[in-house]
Amino acid sequence: MSRIRSAAASVDRRHFLTAAGAAGAAAGIGLPLGLRGGPAGARAVAPAQDRPAVPSQRTPAASSATAVRAPRVPARTTLDSVATPVDTRARFQRLADGPGWRRVVRHELASAGTSRASRRTTLTAFVQLTDLHLADVQHPVRTEYLRAADLTGWRPQEALSVPGAVALIERINALGDGPATGSPLSFAVTTGDNTDNNSRAELDWFLTVMSGGRAVPNTGDPRHYEGTQNSGETLYWQPESTVRDVDTRLGFPRVGGYLDAVIRPVTSPGLRIPWYSTVGNHDALASGAMADRSGYLAEFAVGGRKLYAVSESEAAPLRTILSAGSHPSGDELVDLLRRERRHMRAITPDERRAPFTPHDYLAAHLDPARTGPGPHGHGYTADNLAANTQYYTFPMGDNVVGVSLDTTDRGGHFLGSVGTRQLTWLERALTRHRDAHVVVFSHHNSWTMTNTHPDPAQPHEVRHTGDEVVALLRKHRNVRAWVNGHSHRNRILPHGSFWEISTASHVDRPQLARVIEIADNGDGTLSLFTTLIESGAPARTDFHDLSQTGLAAMYREFAHNAPGASTTAYGSADDRNTELLLKR
Repeated sequence: MSRIRSAAASVDRRHFLTAAGAAGAAAGIGLPLGLRGGPAGARAVAPAQDRPAVPSQRTPAASSATAVRAPRVPARTTLDSVATPVDTRARFQRLADGPGWRRVVRHELASAGTSRASRRTTLTAFVQLTDLHLADVQHPVRTEYLRAADLTGWRPQEALSVPGAVALIERINALGDGPATGSPLSFAVTTGDNTDNNSRAELDWFLTVMSGGRAVPNTGDPRHYEGTQNSGETLYWQPESTVRDVDTRLGFPRVGGYLDAVIRPVTSPGLRIPWYSTVGNHDALASGAMADRSGYLAEFAVGGRKLYAVSESEAAPLRTILSAGSHPSGDELVDLLRRERRHMRAITPDERRAPFTPHDYLAAHLDPARTGPGPHGHGYTADNLAANTQYYTFPMGDNVVGVSLDTTDRGGHFLGSVGTRQLTWLERALTRHRDAHVVVFSHHNSWTMTNTHPDPAQPHEVRHTGDEVVALLRKHRNVRAWVNGHSHRNRILPHGSFWEISTASHVDRPQLARVIEIADNGDGTLSLFTTLIESGAPARTDFHDLSQTGLAAMYREFAHNAPGASTTAYGSADDRNTELLLKR
């Protein structure tokens, strides 16, 4: 059950990923959160220092079979500390705990009242996770070889995405309460690109990480890794080889036993709070960009051949096409794979690498074995399944409603849009909840919704851009925020009557998620508090520590040192830890 807290003064990459992994980038209302999961109403309580300690009422994992003991993780945020290079002049920068980021008050949309902190009541508090990109790094359709044209086309840290995501879950579980209001975190929501290659195996890993259990981040040969990192190709980091590869020359270490470690089972405690799911382009399209109209890529995905290297002259034209998203069918990639077949190597076939359809995605979320702390379906309902839609509304707190959108164009392209049917549904939902505060969630942000390719399933339906969505949201004064991801960077924009909050990814530097708390200041204004969090892995790494937590620490440090890793993805201070004021 939610609470209202009288608070003292508040505490103080890169562009979208293309198919190469390069930097560039309903029906139905969800079930009530219930007593343990979230707010059914609000009540006044004493400040935290005046309240007696009480046992936690967080919902445990779904069953004793999936409940696991997590390592002890401190309940801290980036207000307290941020993983920071020890020596910025070093070729390979080692990380350690550094100073936190202060909270910035932004009053472009409303003035800050001097007594607001003493009168404040909390409406909802939740966590946004985005762009996890849980990756099957041995998947045949991956285009790592485009690194021949641009080093950012492959990430040295990608094999560690599953233990890295589990460490983020551990941090969220440790937090418990919002850092600004002290109110319990009621739920979490993902804003898409939960998977990387639209692979059934990756979808299984994602649902296991979120709801709890044991995931094995390996496909193909159950005994051996068969990806780029033991290929002998100097284009990729070869962690156990004496080969002087590109990344080793940049200071990446030798790590004995690394490739056995990255395919070992990973155990997730699962979130202790309910969670909701939003779909992204990597969850719907081959490599996040291609509609695979011929079906060739789906067949190739489960087969026994993989391409590890091409010449720069072969890589450059395809990388240009994929970076622009200009040929959404993927025919050029199919042509390359056919042309290079004699240069491929044999790998172990695996049906789990098959792509999942939108119907598969919905059915997997609705599987009772995946419910975890709830709600059943994680926002999606049987109505979504029947209508083949991936948008819905859900309760967020005391008179607060969430709206989750599907901004991926199934016709192909990494940029987004929405069809007329969904836009009409959105307007009706906003009207229906005119007396509630509304928060909109999507994968794409306003400035990356410029793709108007028609959906092959709805060839006559008009696609609508981010500017059109902003115009619609501004018409409805009950909209308080639009929360999204996709661009792998922190950015917060005012839109006249609401705030757009875009959060960096958890695959690229700086690997963050965001806590968002909404409070009524009792003076005609609302405050939206945004606080970034890192995973629970330690900032310092030990290259001899191949435990699950040790690998998660390496995940952050390797991401920080990846060639071409963005230094602007952090955003400015105005895009990180903030208090965003709004007129009520």
